[in-house]
Amino acid sequence: MQYKKLGDTNLNVSLIGLGTMTWGQQNNIEEACEQMDYAVSKGINFFDVAEMYPVPPTAKTQGSTESCIGEWFNRTGKRSDIVLATKVAGRADQGPDMKHLRGGPRLSRDHIRRAIEGSLERLQTDYVDLYQVHWPERGTNYFGQRGYSHNPAADGIAIDETLDALSELVDEGLVKHVGVSNETPWGVMEYLRLAKERGMARVVSIQNVYNLLSRQFETGLAEMAIRESAGLLAYSPLAFGVLSGKYIGGKKPVGSRMDLFTRFSRYDSAQSTAATEAYKAVADKHGYSLTEMSLAFVCQQSFVTSCLIGATTMEQLKENISAFELRLADDVIAEINAIHNQYPDPAP
Repeated sequence: MQYKKLGDTNLNVSLIGLGTMTWGQQNNIEEACEQMDYAVSKGINFFDVAEMYPVPPTAKTQGSTESCIGEWFNRTGKRSDIVLATKVAGRADQGPDMKHLRGGPRLSRDHIRRAIEGSLERLQTDYVDLYQVHWPERGTNYFGQRGYSHNPAADGIAIDETLDALSELVDEGLVKHVGVSNETPWGVMEYLRLAKERGMARVVSIQNVYNLLSRQFETGLAEMAIRESAGLLAYSPLAFGVLSGKYIGGKKPVGSRMDLFTRFSRYDSAQSTAATEAYKAVADKHGYSLTEMSLAFVCQQSFVTSCLIGATTMEQLKENISAFELRLADDVIAEINAIHNQYPDPAP
């Protein structure tokens, strides 16, 4: 397994990180523990979770994913072997409907304090290595929103209050480092500016969507990630499983995410379908599975710190982890970029 520095910290994280959002919904605790056991045996030391998981978020299941990890720590005693990341949920009326979570989560000092206390209890630990803001408080571009409509009235809790609250957690040792997720270039720069000017905790990572169907991170944020030592933790590298190829031809395998839930429509446009088919042709030509090629592409980007994979079966997990060993040749990258030019970012 290859490892990279998490920002400017002394932590080395595996190039493949273990995503967890199906645990407690599509996967039970025993399946989750089996995944963690296997991932660690393959050199993965980075687990990523969130207080709102599993997805889709519901009052009944909220926190179950963190509880799965906490139980694994309890069984194995391997907390110190893992770089653990979790997230505090953002404003409920801007993100998913989560009134069940603190009456509607916010990024205020009080909410952040209650959120970390709940996460630590479920995770059965007294600290997390990376605590991330799951999405912005303000109204801006995230979760696939195109275009931008400026509305200062929708800004809500200011970033300086959020970062000040996170910095308090760092000072107390409850959190080692902080990061952001689903952020824009302006948002990242504002966190960095405040950290520098006011001596607050510095953002060390950006967890945003990045895959062959959604490469917007390359514009603006990629340079930010490199120059500011705040690398990308790439989530959804297989585009909700679309880039496994299993949905080609309108198929919806029984038990798959698209079969079970109707809310995942981000990658179902005609352009996304056409691009996926074109990428599969390239993978077939070079003897790769579409999954392998898609994940290898993400792992090769210089601005990526870790590629966060998620799986519901051990077969999927094993294929995903093996992809980091693949190095795509220049001619394969050229063919991928040609398709990207034909179908530029078909998914937001």
